Amino acid sequence: MIELDRSIYDGLIDHARAVAPNEACGILAGHVEEDRSRVTARYPTENAAEQPEAEYLIDPEQQLALFERIEAAGESIVGFYHSHPGGPPAPSETDRKHAAWPGKSYVIVAMDGEPFVGSWRWRATTERFDPEPVQVD
Repeated sequence: MIELDRSIYDGLIDHARAVAPNEACGILAGHVEEDRSRVTARYPTENAAEQPEAEYLIDPEQQLALFERIEAAGESIVGFYHSHPGGPPAPSETDRKHAAWPGKSYVIVAMDGEPFVGSWRWRATTERFDPEPVQVD
């Protein structure tokens, strides 16, 4: 399960709307347990992908700087988020090919119609995403 404050949840949707038709992306920080994470901070990033309307890429230097900032704040990396401006409301084949952080949550904001926020944990051993419940407080 991943837990999001209402302000974090709303911020994900606002970010996706602001950069559409490109994909929004960023890093989620907070507290991680084996099957439960609590997001306490959202760090929006620039989408550095060559085709930002169809994929996302967080610049490695920006990612490293944010990882250091998160660690300095005494938090952990919960995972990453990005949007699918035209759907689907689930990880794509491109998402699966680029997944690189085992056990981390990958939150997707699907903007095709009413916004949908879903989350999946990447399992490297099986090379698949496992859906996880999203709780909004």
